[in-house]
Amino acid sequence: MDSFVRRLVERLLEPSRPLSRNRHFHTLTLARRLRGLARDVRRCSERGLPPEVREGGINGSLRVELVFDDLAGRRTAFLTGEEYALLLRVPGMTDALRKPS
Repeated sequence: MDSFVRRLVERLLEPSRPLSRNRHFHTLTLARRLRGLARDVRRCSERGLPPEVREGGINGSLRVELVFDDLAGRRTAFLTGEEYALLLRVPGMTDALRKPS
């Protein structure tokens, strides 16, 4: 991941310093994806169903699996190591996500 993109995503994930829309569409998309995943991680954790984080196998990616018992559904997200590190910067994610097994 480009260091400039990483810094922009870090800034987008920081609630006290929001960044307005700009021409970096892919950066905004990644931040939106990570925020949505963080929301779902919190939701599952609050219901007593913590996410499972595993090695995904493809290019060293990580797989985050969530179970939604109220919807009888699942969500699986594949993240690069850098994306996972950014996700851990979201408040509450360090406690909610277990280390890969």
